[in-house]
Amino acid sequence: MFRFDEELKVYLHREAIDFRVGLNGLAILVEQALGLDPFAKAVYVFRNRRRDRVKILAWDRNGFWLLMKRLEQDRFIWPDAASVPKLTVEELHWLLDGIDLAVVRKHPERLYARVA
Repeated sequence: MFRFDEELKVYLHREAIDFRVGLNGLAILVEQALGLDPFAKAVYVFRNRRRDRVKILAWDRNGFWLLMKRLEQDRFIWPDAASVPKLTVEELHWLLDGIDLAVVRKHPERLYARVA
């Protein structure tokens, strides 16, 4: 499976898109619908209406990457969240693997001033 660097930001487009849209159309959606910079060090994830396909748009120094995953029988479990949900790279991998992000909970990070 394709893996992304941990430092990347991951943004989900909330609504389903027409999958005939190509690179330029997706970049315009990132700018206009998400209000984000398509040339930033980030990946932007889109889905179709049936949730059996995902497109990922990313900028890499001098050109766009467009990745697509099509499921043959299953559906992606799209998270319910704010207007422009931001995920970690690990959560993106979980989403692509079919894990429901709503039920996955990590332990919170704890910061202590002293040991005892």
